[in-house]
Amino acid sequence: MNAVASLRADPSAIDSRQAAWRLLITLGLVTLGNSAMYVVSVVLPAVQAEFGVGRADASLPYTLMMVCLGIGGIFTGRLADRHGLMPVLWVGSVAVVGGFVWAGLSGSIWSFGLAHGLLLGLLGSSSTFAPLLADTALWWNRRRGIAVAICASGNYIAGALWPPIVQHGIDTVGWRQTYILMGVFCGVGMFLLSFLMRQRPPLAAPAPVSGVAGVVTTDTRQRPFGLSPARAQQLLCVAGVACCVAMSMPQVHIVAYCTDLGFGAARGAEMLSLMLACGIVSRLVSGVICDRIGGIRTLLLGSALQGVALLLFLPFDGLVPLYVISALFGLFQGGIVPAYAIIVREHFDPQEAGARVGAVIMATLVGMALGGWLSGFVFDLTGSYRAAFINGIGWNLLNLSIAFWLYRRWRRAQAATT
Repeated sequence: MNAVASLRADPSAIDSRQAAWRLLITLGLVTLGNSAMYVVSVVLPAVQAEFGVGRADASLPYTLMMVCLGIGGIFTGRLADRHGLMPVLWVGSVAVVGGFVWAGLSGSIWSFGLAHGLLLGLLGSSSTFAPLLADTALWWNRRRGIAVAICASGNYIAGALWPPIVQHGIDTVGWRQTYILMGVFCGVGMFLLSFLMRQRPPLAAPAPVSGVAGVVTTDTRQRPFGLSPARAQQLLCVAGVACCVAMSMPQVHIVAYCTDLGFGAARGAEMLSLMLACGIVSRLVSGVICDRIGGIRTLLLGSALQGVALLLFLPFDGLVPLYVISALFGLFQGGIVPAYAIIVREHFDPQEAGARVGAVIMATLVGMALGGWLSGFVFDLTGSYRAAFINGIGWNLLNLSIAFWLYRRWRRAQAATT
């Protein structure tokens, strides 16, 4: 198996038609493997009612899954570096089947949560997120931003595709049967596509990244943002936690929020689907922007716009306004997470891209996990989602502050080298 998985593409494959086909396959894998991230939000009201728990406890399976997904991203990324993607995807596909089936047969919220954490998060979804983002970045140079954005869009395609399907399944056959069917479909699909990911990415010498955003040289990669690599990585991780605590509030709780407002879970699932469909557009547009202005500026822009969208949730809670704001939220925040992968590729040693991207993506997933639980906790304390939105806005301000500070340091470092 190692001999097959160790086959490495020629450097001429970078930016080639082969890279484009691989990107298309990657998109399918991300769409299938990340389904559980959004399905669990749709079943939250039904699970809460069936197990008789509070909103915070009902949010714990999502929290466990996202924490384990982040940890698993580092683990699966290292395995992919050593053995190639194909065997990692084999393990992931089996875990997706097992996780959905286990969750569908669970008799308690803790069993339901462990299924999401240990199988769907740690081994399943993790195999189709950070490792595939890092792999995609190594197959592209000239259009790296849009390529990574397309790869990351699979996450939002999953969010746009699966919630209405799952809600229909809940209404017709129940959430348990729906979960089991989801596991079989997504896991088998991942397994079949994994055979097309046999070849490993080409090895290429590090090259300066130039353009409107400036030039990143070997010296600046040794001191990203004028900092040590370890400190720069830590700040990016803190920023990743903060932006995704804010991001998770609407994504995790929009279905429950609509249920509390009397609009019903089906309307909430539609809003989540709309939000993530607009996130696909946002990620693609942000990828084009990123190729022009660089990763740190794209992060700064996305963080500012996400803050605006969160503010709009405070004064408006009507059905039509919520549809509009959900769409705006998706359009504004979709490019944030892919920007971290581009920042790592631009400002750090490319030979460390896999591990560093995995660490930053882990931080964003920890943020999603913390935010999903924290929003439910704030709701249980206050009986309202208004305070939860305000909490998200505060975390977003932290992310915006870090992004702006790194941008200023990067500008000073660029000025010092010219």
